[in-house]
Amino acid sequence: MSQRRTVALVTLGCARNEVDSEELAGRLEADGWELVLDAADADVAVVNTCGFVEAAKKDSVDALLEANDLKGHGRTQAVVAVGCMAERYGKELAEALPEADAVLGFDDYADITDRLQTILSGGKHTSHVPRDRRKLLPLSPVERQAAAEGGAVALPGHGAEAPAAAVAPVEETPIADLPEGLAPVSGPRVLRRRLDDSPVASVKLASGCDRRCSFCAIPAFRGSFLSRRPSDVLNEARWLAEQGVREIMLVSENNTSYGKDLGDIRLLETLLPELAAIEGLQRVRVSYLQPAEMRPGLVDALTATPGVVPYFDLSFQHSAANVLRRMRRFGDTDRFLALLDQIRAKAPEAGARSNFIVGFPGETEADLAELERFLTHARLDAIGVFGYSDEDGTEAADYDGKLPEDVVAERLAKISRLAEEMTAQRAEERIGSTVTVLVESIDEDDEDGDGDGSVIGRAEHQAPETDGITSLTGDLDGVKVGDLLTAKVVASEGVDLIAEVLGTAAGVGA
Repeated sequence: MSQRRTVALVTLGCARNEVDSEELAGRLEADGWELVLDAADADVAVVNTCGFVEAAKKDSVDALLEANDLKGHGRTQAVVAVGCMAERYGKELAEALPEADAVLGFDDYADITDRLQTILSGGKHTSHVPRDRRKLLPLSPVERQAAAEGGAVALPGHGAEAPAAAVAPVEETPIADLPEGLAPVSGPRVLRRRLDDSPVASVKLASGCDRRCSFCAIPAFRGSFLSRRPSDVLNEARWLAEQGVREIMLVSENNTSYGKDLGDIRLLETLLPELAAIEGLQRVRVSYLQPAEMRPGLVDALTATPGVVPYFDLSFQHSAANVLRRMRRFGDTDRFLALLDQIRAKAPEAGARSNFIVGFPGETEADLAELERFLTHARLDAIGVFGYSDEDGTEAADYDGKLPEDVVAERLAKISRLAEEMTAQRAEERIGSTVTVLVESIDEDDEDGDGDGSVIGRAEHQAPETDGITSLTGDLDGVKVGDLLTAKVVASEGVDLIAEVLGTAAGVGA
Protein backbone atom coordinates (compact mmCIF):
# COMPACT_ATOMS: atom_id res chain seq x y z
CA MET A 1 0.00 0.00 0.00
CA SER A 2 1.30 3.44 -0.90
CA GLN A 3 0.00 5.11 2.24
CA ARG A 4 -1.19 4.06 5.67
CA ARG A 5 -4.94 3.51 5.85
CA THR A 6 -7.05 2.97 8.96
CA VAL A 7 -9.99 0.60 9.30
CA ALA A 8 -12.50 -0.18 12.04
CA LEU A 9 -14.52 -3.40 12.22
CA VAL A 10 -17.99 -3.12 13.76
CA THR A 11 -19.40 -6.56 14.57
CA LEU A 12 -23.04 -7.49 15.09
CA GLY A 13 -24.70 -10.83 15.69
CA CYS A 14 -23.28 -14.07 17.05
CA ALA A 15 -19.88 -15.34 18.12
CA ARG A 16 -19.35 -16.79 14.63
CA ASN A 17 -19.41 -13.25 13.24
CA GLU A 18 -16.83 -12.19 15.82
CA VAL A 19 -14.48 -14.88 14.54
CA ASP A 20 -15.05 -13.73 10.95
CA SER A 21 -14.25 -10.12 11.94
CA GLU A 22 -10.98 -11.17 13.53
CA GLU A 23 -10.01 -13.07 10.39
CA LEU A 24 -10.76 -9.96 8.32
CA ALA A 25 -8.67 -7.97 10.79
CA GLY A 26 -5.81 -10.44 10.32
CA ARG A 27 -5.99 -10.11 6.55
CA LEU A 28 -6.10 -6.32 6.68
CA GLU A 29 -3.27 -5.95 9.16
CA ALA A 30 -1.12 -8.34 7.13
CA ASP A 31 -1.67 -6.00 4.17
CA GLY A 32 -0.55 -2.96 6.15
CA TRP A 33 -3.83 -1.50 7.41
CA GLU A 34 -3.92 0.13 10.81
CA LEU A 35 -6.74 -1.25 12.96
CA VAL A 36 -8.64 1.19 15.17
CA LEU A 37 -11.52 0.56 17.54
CA ASP A 38 -13.66 3.62 16.83
CA ALA A 39 -15.25 4.01 13.39
CA ALA A 40 -14.85 7.78 13.72
CA ASP A 41 -11.07 7.29 13.68
CA ALA A 42 -11.09 5.10 10.56
CA ASP A 43 -10.82 5.87 6.86
CA VAL A 44 -13.26 3.05 6.29
CA ALA A 45 -15.76 1.43 8.65
CA VAL A 46 -16.46 -2.22 7.88
CA VAL A 47 -19.76 -3.35 9.43
CA ASN A 48 -20.05 -7.12 9.85
CA THR A 49 -23.81 -7.55 9.66
CA CYS A 50 -26.22 -10.18 10.98
CA GLY A 51 -28.99 -11.48 8.73
CA PHE A 52 -30.70 -14.03 10.96
CA VAL A 53 -33.99 -12.45 12.06
CA GLU A 54 -35.75 -9.13 11.48
CA ALA A 55 -34.52 -7.53 14.71
CA ALA A 56 -30.91 -8.42 13.89
CA LYS A 57 -31.26 -7.09 10.36
CA LYS A 58 -32.64 -3.82 11.71
CA ASP A 59 -29.69 -3.51 14.08
CA SER A 60 -27.34 -4.06 11.15
CA VAL A 61 -29.00 -1.37 9.06
CA ASP A 62 -28.92 1.02 12.03
CA ALA A 63 -25.19 0.36 12.48
CA LEU A 64 -24.53 1.08 8.81
CA LEU A 65 -26.52 4.32 8.98
CA GLU A 66 -24.75 5.36 12.17
CA ALA A 67 -21.36 4.80 10.53
CA ASN A 68 -22.52 6.69 7.45
CA ASP A 69 -23.36 9.70 9.63
CA LEU A 70 -19.65 9.99 10.45
CA LYS A 71 -18.75 10.79 6.86
CA GLY A 72 -18.04 14.46 6.40
CA HIS A 73 -17.58 15.05 10.13
CA GLY A 74 -14.23 13.40 10.68
CA ARG A 75 -11.84 10.92 9.16
CA THR A 76 -14.37 8.37 7.90
CA GLN A 77 -14.58 8.31 4.11
CA ALA A 78 -16.43 5.05 3.42
CA VAL A 79 -18.79 2.54 5.00
CA VAL A 80 -18.77 -1.08 3.82
CA ALA A 81 -21.21 -3.88 4.67
CA VAL A 82 -19.95 -7.44 5.04
CA GLY A 83 -21.30 -10.47 6.90
CA CYS A 84 -24.46 -12.53 6.72
CA MET A 85 -26.89 -9.79 5.74
CA ALA A 86 -24.54 -8.61 2.99
CA GLU A 87 -24.11 -12.17 1.72
CA ARG A 88 -27.82 -12.96 1.97
CA TYR A 89 -29.11 -9.90 0.09
CA GLY A 90 -26.13 -8.59 -1.91
CA LYS A 91 -27.25 -6.32 -4.74
CA GLU A 92 -30.72 -5.95 -3.21
CA LEU A 93 -29.22 -4.54 0.01
CA ALA A 94 -26.93 -2.22 -1.95
CA GLU A 95 -29.88 -0.79 -3.86
CA ALA A 96 -32.02 -0.42 -0.73
CA LEU A 97 -29.20 1.13 1.31
CA PRO A 98 -27.21 3.55 -0.87
CA GLU A 99 -25.58 4.94 2.29
CA ALA A 100 -23.29 1.87 2.19
CA ASP A 101 -20.43 2.50 -0.23
CA ALA A 102 -20.19 -1.23 -0.93
CA VAL A 103 -21.83 -4.53 0.00
CA LEU A 104 -19.28 -7.35 0.02
CA GLY A 105 -20.05 -11.07 0.13
CA PHE A 106 -18.00 -13.89 1.60
CA ASP A 107 -16.19 -14.39 -1.73
CA ASP A 108 -14.71 -10.90 -1.34
CA TYR A 109 -13.00 -11.59 1.98
CA ALA A 110 -9.79 -12.99 0.49
CA ASP A 111 -9.39 -9.77 -1.53
CA ILE A 112 -10.64 -7.42 1.18
CA THR A 113 -7.70 -5.01 0.83
CA ASP A 114 -8.21 -4.57 -2.91
CA ARG A 115 -11.93 -4.02 -2.38
CA LEU A 116 -11.41 -1.35 0.27
CA GLN A 117 -8.67 0.36 -1.70
CA THR A 118 -10.93 0.56 -4.75
CA ILE A 119 -13.74 2.07 -2.68
CA LEU A 120 -11.48 4.64 -0.98
CA SER A 121 -10.16 5.61 -4.39
CA GLY A 122 -13.67 6.44 -5.55
CA GLY A 123 -14.24 3.23 -7.48
CA LYS A 124 -17.29 1.02 -7.34
CA HIS A 125 -17.54 -2.67 -6.58
CA THR A 126 -20.46 -4.50 -8.14
CA SER A 127 -22.44 -6.23 -5.41
CA HIS A 128 -23.00 -9.94 -5.86
CA VAL A 129 -26.31 -11.55 -6.71
CA PRO A 130 -27.09 -13.95 -3.85
CA ARG A 131 -27.03 -17.66 -4.59
CA ASP A 132 -27.81 -20.79 -2.61
CA ARG A 133 -24.41 -21.61 -1.14
CA ARG A 134 -25.52 -25.17 -0.38
CA LYS A 135 -25.02 -25.90 -4.08
CA LEU A 136 -21.34 -24.88 -4.10
CA LEU A 137 -20.11 -28.11 -2.49
CA PRO A 138 -20.80 -31.79 -3.26
CA LEU A 139 -23.91 -33.30 -1.74
CA SER A 140 -21.90 -36.07 -0.08
CA PRO A 141 -20.21 -34.74 3.09
CA VAL A 142 -17.10 -36.87 2.61
CA GLU A 143 -16.47 -35.31 -0.83
CA ARG A 144 -16.63 -31.73 0.43
CA GLN A 145 -13.19 -31.35 1.99
CA ALA A 146 -11.33 -31.82 -1.29
CA ALA A 147 -13.66 -29.39 -3.05
CA ALA A 148 -13.27 -26.80 -0.29
CA GLU A 149 -9.50 -27.13 -0.21
CA GLY A 150 -9.55 -26.66 -3.96
CA GLY A 151 -11.09 -23.23 -3.48
CA ALA A 152 -14.65 -24.14 -4.48
CA VAL A 153 -16.14 -22.00 -1.73
CA ALA A 154 -15.13 -19.13 0.58
CA LEU A 155 -15.20 -20.13 4.24
CA PRO A 156 -15.06 -17.15 6.61
CA GLY A 157 -13.45 -17.98 9.93
CA HIS A 158 -11.59 -21.00 8.56
CA GLY A 159 -8.35 -19.07 8.12
CA ALA A 160 -5.30 -21.33 8.32
CA GLU A 161 -1.82 -20.27 9.41
CA ALA A 162 -0.56 -17.05 7.89
CA PRO A 163 2.96 -16.77 6.45
CA ALA A 164 5.49 -15.64 9.05
CA ALA A 165 6.24 -12.52 7.01
CA ALA A 166 2.59 -11.48 7.13
CA VAL A 167 2.50 -10.71 10.84
CA ALA A 168 4.93 -8.79 13.00
CA PRO A 169 6.28 -10.75 15.99
CA VAL A 170 5.21 -9.52 19.40
CA GLU A 171 8.63 -8.04 20.19
CA GLU A 172 8.28 -5.77 17.15
CA THR A 173 4.88 -4.53 18.26
CA PRO A 174 5.17 -3.09 21.80
CA ILE A 175 1.88 -3.14 23.68
CA ALA A 176 2.27 0.57 24.38
CA ASP A 177 2.15 1.27 20.63
CA LEU A 178 -1.09 -0.63 20.02
CA PRO A 179 -4.54 1.00 20.03
CA GLU A 180 -6.29 0.47 23.35
CA GLY A 181 -7.98 -2.95 23.48
CA LEU A 182 -5.93 -4.58 20.72
CA ALA A 183 -3.76 -7.53 21.72
CA PRO A 184 -0.22 -8.08 20.39
CA VAL A 185 0.62 -10.89 17.97
CA SER A 186 2.79 -13.82 19.06
CA GLY A 187 2.95 -17.59 18.97
CA PRO A 188 1.79 -19.58 15.93
CA ARG A 189 1.10 -17.51 12.81
CA VAL A 190 -2.67 -17.57 12.45
CA LEU A 191 -4.75 -15.59 9.97
CA ARG A 192 -6.58 -13.79 12.75
CA ARG A 193 -6.17 -10.61 14.76
CA ARG A 194 -7.76 -10.18 18.15
CA LEU A 195 -9.97 -7.12 18.41
CA ASP A 196 -10.13 -7.04 22.21
CA ASP A 197 -8.17 -8.29 25.19
CA SER A 198 -10.88 -10.48 26.73
CA PRO A 199 -9.72 -13.74 28.35
CA VAL A 200 -12.42 -15.49 26.31
CA ALA A 201 -12.47 -16.11 22.56
CA SER A 202 -14.49 -18.17 20.12
CA VAL A 203 -13.00 -20.69 17.70
CA LYS A 204 -14.93 -21.75 14.63
CA LEU A 205 -15.26 -25.53 14.51
CA ALA A 206 -17.21 -25.71 11.26
CA SER A 207 -19.36 -23.66 8.89
CA GLY A 208 -22.75 -24.20 7.35
CA CYS A 209 -25.52 -26.63 8.14
CA ASP A 210 -27.09 -29.68 6.50
CA ARG A 211 -30.29 -29.55 8.50
CA ARG A 212 -33.36 -28.16 6.77
CA CYS A 213 -35.35 -26.54 9.57
CA SER A 214 -38.36 -24.93 7.93
CA PHE A 215 -37.93 -21.58 9.73
CA CYS A 216 -34.20 -21.09 9.11
CA ALA A 217 -32.49 -19.40 6.16
CA ILE A 218 -28.93 -19.80 7.42
CA PRO A 219 -27.94 -22.85 5.29
CA ALA A 220 -28.84 -20.98 2.11
CA PHE A 221 -26.31 -18.19 2.74
CA ARG A 222 -23.78 -20.00 4.95
CA GLY A 223 -23.76 -23.16 2.83
CA SER A 224 -23.51 -26.87 3.52
CA PHE A 225 -21.81 -28.17 6.65
CA LEU A 226 -18.03 -28.24 6.46
CA SER A 227 -15.70 -29.12 9.34
CA ARG A 228 -12.35 -27.46 9.91
CA ARG A 229 -9.35 -29.74 10.09
CA PRO A 230 -8.49 -30.60 13.72
CA SER A 231 -4.93 -29.33 13.16
CA ASP A 232 -6.27 -25.88 12.18
CA VAL A 233 -8.54 -25.75 15.24
CA LEU A 234 -5.68 -26.77 17.54
CA ASN A 235 -3.24 -24.28 16.01
CA GLU A 236 -5.70 -21.44 16.42
CA ALA A 237 -6.46 -22.44 20.01
CA ARG A 238 -2.73 -22.51 20.81
CA TRP A 239 -2.33 -19.08 19.24
CA LEU A 240 -5.21 -17.70 21.30
CA ALA A 241 -3.67 -19.12 24.47
CA GLU A 242 -0.48 -17.23 23.55
CA GLN A 243 -2.60 -14.06 23.39
CA GLY A 244 -3.75 -14.56 26.98
CA VAL A 245 -7.05 -16.30 26.25
CA ARG A 246 -8.08 -18.60 29.09
CA GLU A 247 -11.38 -19.92 27.76
CA ILE A 248 -12.25 -20.87 24.20
CA MET A 249 -15.78 -21.47 22.98
CA LEU A 250 -16.22 -23.76 19.99
CA VAL A 251 -18.83 -22.34 17.63
CA SER A 252 -20.54 -23.36 14.39
CA GLU A 253 -24.07 -23.78 13.14
CA ASN A 254 -24.08 -27.35 14.47
CA ASN A 255 -21.17 -28.67 16.54
CA THR A 256 -22.70 -32.13 16.96
CA SER A 257 -22.08 -32.81 13.25
CA TYR A 258 -18.36 -32.07 13.52
CA GLY A 259 -16.24 -34.64 11.73
CA LYS A 260 -18.91 -36.30 9.60
CA ASP A 261 -17.30 -34.91 6.44
CA LEU A 262 -13.88 -35.99 7.72
CA GLY A 263 -14.99 -39.59 8.07
CA ASP A 264 -15.43 -39.60 11.86
CA ILE A 265 -18.65 -38.34 13.46
CA ARG A 266 -17.02 -38.84 16.87
CA LEU A 267 -14.11 -36.54 16.08
CA LEU A 268 -15.24 -33.93 18.61
CA GLU A 269 -14.86 -36.46 21.42
CA THR A 270 -11.23 -36.95 20.32
CA LEU A 271 -10.51 -33.25 19.82
CA LEU A 272 -11.78 -31.99 23.17
CA PRO A 273 -9.04 -33.57 25.36
CA GLU A 274 -6.37 -32.22 22.99
CA LEU A 275 -7.80 -28.70 23.23
CA ALA A 276 -8.09 -28.90 27.00
CA ALA A 277 -4.43 -29.93 27.25
CA ILE A 278 -3.16 -26.76 25.55
CA GLU A 279 -0.88 -24.84 27.89
CA GLY A 280 -2.53 -21.68 29.17
CA LEU A 281 -6.12 -22.67 28.43
CA GLN A 282 -8.20 -23.20 31.51
CA ARG A 283 -11.62 -23.89 30.01
CA VAL A 284 -13.06 -25.25 26.77
CA ARG A 285 -16.75 -24.68 26.08
CA VAL A 286 -18.87 -26.19 23.30
CA SER A 287 -21.93 -24.35 21.99
CA TYR A 288 -24.66 -25.01 19.40
CA LEU A 289 -25.62 -28.64 20.02
CA GLN A 290 -28.47 -30.39 18.22
CA PRO A 291 -30.55 -32.57 20.60
CA ALA A 292 -31.39 -35.06 17.81
CA GLU A 293 -27.66 -35.66 17.21
CA MET A 294 -26.53 -36.00 20.83
CA ARG A 295 -24.86 -39.33 21.55
CA PRO A 296 -23.72 -40.99 24.80
CA GLY A 297 -20.04 -40.61 23.92
CA LEU A 298 -20.40 -36.87 23.43
CA VAL A 299 -22.29 -36.49 26.71
CA ASP A 300 -19.44 -38.39 28.40
CA ALA A 301 -16.81 -36.16 26.78
CA LEU A 302 -18.60 -32.97 27.80
CA THR A 303 -19.15 -34.08 31.38
CA ALA A 304 -15.94 -35.98 32.17
CA THR A 305 -13.07 -34.36 30.26
CA PRO A 306 -10.87 -32.26 32.58
CA GLY A 307 -10.80 -28.68 31.37
CA VAL A 308 -14.01 -29.03 29.34
CA VAL A 309 -16.94 -27.38 31.09
CA PRO A 310 -20.13 -29.44 31.47
CA TYR A 311 -22.22 -27.02 29.45
CA PHE A 312 -25.02 -27.92 27.05
CA ASP A 313 -26.31 -25.30 24.61
CA LEU A 314 -29.12 -27.43 23.21
CA SER A 315 -31.20 -26.16 20.29
CA PHE A 316 -34.66 -27.40 21.35
CA GLN A 317 -36.74 -24.64 19.62
CA HIS A 318 -40.01 -26.16 20.95
CA SER A 319 -41.11 -29.32 22.73
CA ALA A 320 -44.53 -30.12 21.22
CA ALA A 321 -44.09 -32.96 18.73
CA ASN A 322 -46.62 -31.46 16.32
CA VAL A 323 -44.76 -28.14 16.12
CA LEU A 324 -41.35 -29.78 15.89
CA ARG A 325 -42.42 -31.89 12.92
CA ARG A 326 -43.62 -28.79 11.08
CA MET A 327 -40.27 -27.24 11.91
CA ARG A 328 -38.66 -30.34 10.35
CA ARG A 329 -37.08 -31.23 13.66
CA PHE A 330 -37.25 -34.21 15.99
CA GLY A 331 -38.07 -34.96 19.60
CA ASP A 332 -40.72 -34.06 22.14
CA THR A 333 -41.04 -33.02 25.79
CA ASP A 334 -40.36 -36.43 27.29
CA ARG A 335 -37.38 -37.17 25.07
CA PHE A 336 -35.85 -33.80 25.81
CA LEU A 337 -36.36 -34.22 29.55
CA ALA A 338 -34.78 -37.68 29.33
CA LEU A 339 -31.73 -36.17 27.61
CA LEU A 340 -31.38 -33.60 30.39
CA ASP A 341 -31.72 -36.38 32.98
CA GLN A 342 -28.97 -38.32 31.21
CA ILE A 343 -26.70 -35.29 31.32
CA ARG A 344 -27.37 -34.53 34.99
CA ALA A 345 -26.82 -38.15 35.95
CA LYS A 346 -23.25 -37.64 34.74
CA ALA A 347 -22.83 -34.05 35.98
CA PRO A 348 -25.54 -32.85 38.41
CA GLU A 349 -24.44 -29.20 38.18
CA ALA A 350 -24.12 -29.13 34.39
CA GLY A 351 -25.29 -25.96 32.70
CA ALA A 352 -28.09 -26.16 30.13
CA ARG A 353 -29.62 -23.46 27.96
CA SER A 354 -31.81 -23.24 24.87
CA ASN A 355 -33.85 -21.02 22.57
CA PHE A 356 -37.52 -21.40 21.68
CA ILE A 357 -39.85 -20.09 19.00
CA VAL A 358 -43.48 -19.45 19.94
CA GLY A 359 -46.38 -18.69 17.61
CA PHE A 360 -45.09 -21.00 14.87
CA PRO A 361 -47.67 -21.64 12.12
CA GLY A 362 -50.14 -24.23 13.33
CA GLU A 363 -49.14 -23.95 16.99
CA THR A 364 -52.20 -24.70 19.15
CA GLU A 365 -52.99 -23.84 22.75
CA ALA A 366 -52.25 -27.49 23.57
CA ASP A 367 -48.83 -27.16 21.91
CA LEU A 368 -48.10 -24.06 23.97
CA ALA A 369 -49.13 -25.92 27.13
CA GLU A 370 -46.73 -28.71 26.20
CA LEU A 371 -43.92 -26.18 25.90
CA GLU A 372 -44.88 -24.79 29.30
CA ARG A 373 -44.70 -28.31 30.74
CA PHE A 374 -41.21 -28.76 29.37
CA LEU A 375 -39.91 -25.41 30.62
CA THR A 376 -41.39 -26.04 34.06
CA HIS A 377 -39.50 -29.32 34.44
CA ALA A 378 -36.33 -28.73 32.40
CA ARG A 379 -34.45 -26.58 34.97
CA LEU A 380 -32.63 -24.63 32.28
CA ASP A 381 -30.09 -21.99 33.31
CA ALA A 382 -30.83 -19.65 30.42
CA ILE A 383 -33.72 -19.43 27.99
CA GLY A 384 -34.14 -17.31 24.88
CA VAL A 385 -37.68 -16.87 23.55
CA PHE A 386 -38.57 -15.49 20.13
CA GLY A 387 -41.89 -14.83 18.45
CA TYR A 388 -42.23 -16.41 15.02
CA SER A 389 -41.92 -14.21 11.96
CA ASP A 390 -41.58 -15.18 8.30
CA GLU A 391 -38.04 -15.33 6.94
CA ASP A 392 -37.35 -14.85 3.24
CA GLY A 393 -36.74 -18.08 1.36
CA THR A 394 -37.81 -20.45 4.13
CA GLU A 395 -40.35 -23.23 3.84
CA ALA A 396 -42.35 -21.96 6.81
CA ALA A 397 -42.94 -18.63 5.11
CA ASP A 398 -45.39 -20.45 2.82
CA TYR A 399 -47.09 -22.47 5.56
CA ASP A 400 -50.77 -22.12 6.31
CA GLY A 401 -51.99 -21.74 9.87
CA LYS A 402 -50.24 -18.42 10.46
CA LEU A 403 -51.22 -16.88 13.79
CA PRO A 404 -52.26 -13.23 14.11
CA GLU A 405 -49.44 -10.93 15.26
CA ASP A 406 -51.26 -10.08 18.50
CA VAL A 407 -51.58 -13.79 19.34
CA VAL A 408 -47.88 -14.34 18.70
CA ALA A 409 -47.05 -11.33 20.87
CA GLU A 410 -49.30 -12.58 23.66
CA ARG A 411 -47.71 -16.04 23.61
CA LEU A 412 -44.25 -14.53 23.47
CA ALA A 413 -44.96 -12.45 26.58
CA LYS A 414 -46.43 -15.45 28.41
CA ILE A 415 -43.55 -17.82 27.70
CA SER A 416 -40.99 -15.09 28.36
CA ARG A 417 -42.46 -14.54 31.83
CA LEU A 418 -42.31 -18.26 32.51
CA ALA A 419 -38.74 -18.44 31.23
CA GLU A 420 -37.69 -15.60 33.50
CA GLU A 421 -39.34 -17.27 36.48
CA MET A 422 -37.82 -20.71 35.81
CA THR A 423 -34.28 -19.48 35.17
CA ALA A 424 -34.38 -17.37 38.33
CA GLN A 425 -35.54 -20.45 40.21
CA ARG A 426 -32.69 -22.50 38.75
CA ALA A 427 -30.20 -19.84 39.86
CA GLU A 428 -31.62 -20.00 43.36
CA GLU A 429 -31.02 -23.75 43.38
CA ARG A 430 -27.31 -23.03 43.01
CA ILE A 431 -27.13 -21.07 46.28
CA GLY A 432 -24.80 -22.92 48.62
CA SER A 433 -22.93 -24.68 45.82
CA THR A 434 -19.28 -24.15 44.93
CA VAL A 435 -18.57 -22.77 41.47
CA THR A 436 -15.45 -22.13 39.42
CA VAL A 437 -15.43 -18.57 38.10
CA LEU A 438 -13.33 -17.06 35.32
CA VAL A 439 -12.72 -13.37 36.10
CA GLU A 440 -13.64 -11.25 33.09
CA SER A 441 -13.73 -7.69 34.35
CA ILE A 442 -12.73 -5.60 37.33
CA ASP A 443 -14.44 -2.32 38.04
CA GLU A 444 -12.33 0.79 37.42
CA ASP A 445 -12.48 1.55 41.14
CA ASP A 446 -10.47 -1.64 41.76
CA GLU A 447 -7.78 -1.29 39.12
CA ASP A 448 -5.14 -1.32 41.84
CA GLY A 449 -6.35 -4.75 43.00
CA ASP A 450 -7.16 -3.63 46.54
CA GLY A 451 -10.56 -5.32 46.49
CA ASP A 452 -12.60 -2.13 46.63
CA GLY A 453 -14.36 -2.47 43.26
CA SER A 454 -16.67 -5.05 41.72
CA VAL A 455 -15.21 -8.20 40.18
CA ILE A 456 -17.31 -9.93 37.54
CA GLY A 457 -16.87 -13.35 36.02
CA ARG A 458 -18.72 -16.41 34.82
CA ALA A 459 -19.24 -19.81 36.36
CA GLU A 460 -18.98 -22.94 34.23
CA HIS A 461 -22.71 -22.93 33.43
CA GLN A 462 -22.61 -19.34 32.15
CA ALA A 463 -21.55 -18.71 28.55
CA PRO A 464 -20.38 -15.25 27.44
CA GLU A 465 -23.07 -12.61 26.88
CA THR A 466 -26.05 -14.99 27.01
CA ASP A 467 -26.28 -16.79 30.34
CA GLY A 468 -25.79 -14.32 33.16
CA ILE A 469 -22.76 -13.41 35.28
CA THR A 470 -21.28 -14.08 38.70
CA SER A 471 -20.35 -11.15 40.95
CA LEU A 472 -17.54 -12.01 43.35
CA THR A 473 -17.23 -10.89 46.96
CA GLY A 474 -14.79 -11.59 49.78
CA ASP A 475 -11.01 -11.35 49.63
CA LEU A 476 -10.35 -9.97 46.13
CA ASP A 477 -6.87 -8.64 46.85
CA GLY A 478 -4.61 -9.28 43.86
CA VAL A 479 -7.36 -10.77 41.68
CA LYS A 480 -6.73 -10.23 37.97
CA VAL A 481 -8.73 -10.59 34.77
CA GLY A 482 -8.21 -14.15 33.54
CA ASP A 483 -7.91 -15.68 37.02
CA LEU A 484 -9.86 -18.86 37.68
CA LEU A 485 -11.29 -18.87 41.21
CA THR A 486 -13.46 -21.13 43.32
CA ALA A 487 -16.33 -19.43 45.10
CA LYS A 488 -19.41 -20.29 47.14
CA VAL A 489 -22.73 -19.01 45.80
CA VAL A 490 -24.39 -16.90 48.50
CA ALA A 491 -27.24 -15.24 46.58
CA SER A 492 -28.85 -14.84 43.17
CA GLU A 493 -30.45 -12.00 41.22
CA GLY A 494 -32.45 -13.36 38.32
CA VAL A 495 -30.01 -15.56 36.37
CA ASP A 496 -26.99 -13.84 37.94
CA LEU A 497 -25.13 -15.19 40.94
CA ILE A 498 -23.29 -13.58 43.84
CA ALA A 499 -20.47 -15.74 45.16
CA GLU A 500 -17.83 -15.43 47.89
CA VAL A 501 -14.29 -16.25 46.81
CA LEU A 502 -12.76 -19.31 48.46
CA GLY A 503 -9.44 -19.37 46.61
CA THR A 504 -7.66 -20.18 43.36
CA ALA A 505 -9.13 -23.07 41.41
CA ALA A 506 -7.30 -26.39 41.84
CA GLY A 507 -4.51 -26.93 39.34
CA VAL A 508 -4.39 -23.26 38.30
CA GLY A 509 -1.54 -20.94 39.19
CA ALA A 510 -2.27 -17.71 41.03
